[in-house]
Amino acid sequence: MSDAPPPGPAAEPAPDPALLPRARRAQHRAVRVLGTAQVFSGLGNGATLSLGSILAVDLSGAESSAGLANTAMTLGSAAVSIPLAGVAVRHGRRVALGLGLAAGLLGQGLMVAAVITRFFPLLLLGAFLVGFAAAVNLQARFAVTDLSEPRHRGRDLSVVVWAVTVGAVLGPNMVGPGAVLAGWLGIHAHAGPFLISAAGMAVGAAIILAGLRPDPLLLRRELDGTDSQGPTPAGHPGRSVPHRRGTGWAAGWTAGWHIVRAQPTALAAVVAVASAHAAMVGLMSMTPLHLQHEAGVASQELGMHPDTVVLIGFTISLHVAGMYALSPVMGLLTDRYGPVRVAGAGLGLLLAAAGLTGLFPHVHAAVVVGLVVLGLGWSAATVAGSTLLVAALRPEERVPAQGFSDAVMSLAGAIGSLAAGPLMGGLGFAGLSAVLGAVVVLCGIGMGVLIRRPSSPVRG
Repeated sequence: MSDAPPPGPAAEPAPDPALLPRARRAQHRAVRVLGTAQVFSGLGNGATLSLGSILAVDLSGAESSAGLANTAMTLGSAAVSIPLAGVAVRHGRRVALGLGLAAGLLGQGLMVAAVITRFFPLLLLGAFLVGFAAAVNLQARFAVTDLSEPRHRGRDLSVVVWAVTVGAVLGPNMVGPGAVLAGWLGIHAHAGPFLISAAGMAVGAAIILAGLRPDPLLLRRELDGTDSQGPTPAGHPGRSVPHRRGTGWAAGWTAGWHIVRAQPTALAAVVAVASAHAAMVGLMSMTPLHLQHEAGVASQELGMHPDTVVLIGFTISLHVAGMYALSPVMGLLTDRYGPVRVAGAGLGLLLAAAGLTGLFPHVHAAVVVGLVVLGLGWSAATVAGSTLLVAALRPEERVPAQGFSDAVMSLAGAIGSLAAGPLMGGLGFAGLSAVLGAVVVLCGIGMGVLIRRPSSPVRG
């Protein structure tokens, strides 16, 4: 008879830190703070989206430059996404998001100066820095998942995306109030909306810097028992985060790429959000110019046709409402039916939008409906794709992968915006829609192939 001691009870799996009372309290605060900040910071992008292509043509004198302002903004977002993720890794989300909004505030000031001086390069530099704030709006959706319970990730993420609605919808409609403000200040009417946007960004930055305490990412690390480098915890053999040498953009890009490449589901998520963003930015950035052409108004005469400017702003506002207003619904659908199905449905909506604008480019109602559907498709693909990325990776892998995903997403948008001008010039608005629809189809096929790989852990 053996005198060995009886085996002890099986070790209990460690509880998810997100379920702890301290984490839940911090999560509720993070949702409130980030949501409130997004309301104000969202003002900045709206003014740039509605006036960027018009000002680019006006200041450069060439319609081929129409997409350059939005391209500069998306390139700025792409350039800063990985550095912001690096700042978050070292100092937390609060510092990273606050710095991004501060740079966006400077960008708004440069755009005001560009309008006053009529110096086109200054407009592009300002738009580039405004892209830093756009990157903050993207990364805020990931910040709210740091302490989120897995079953509520889609909901929490979508609430912060939804909070952009107020500012982003009001932004394009700041043309009228901005003109009044500019009149009081004795400056060009188009400078006014950017002043209002700058004030919104300043308030958003103040809310994040003062209110995002405790920092959700730093608290998550504390509860997980990991340091800033994110060591591989026990229980996850065979997967490790590549060692990050240096802190530059290239090092962050490499680390993020290795993480995403190793997990087909994560790569599928990046494909979904990038293709949705490219199609959305490409079509949306050319819509103001298309509507201007349909109204028969030259760029130099736009100031004498306020009704056309208001119509453009209203159309872009409806599009932006489609992007953000129903994002909580997209989040609930993601939690209920799974991120893969909802992301696929989002790509389907993008294809439908391209069909509407491509088949009926001269029917204003069809263009408006197409832009709204375009926004809804972007919302579904972005919320579901972002949730899919978080679910596919371990906590210490997420921040580098999120920075990589946002950089790819913004680069895709920049390419879409940059290509949209020549495509529209050569093929017209209908031809541009057809090309972007084809891109969505190809990327949807690629996403489907990746999801079906055996190593993919997420289904449905």
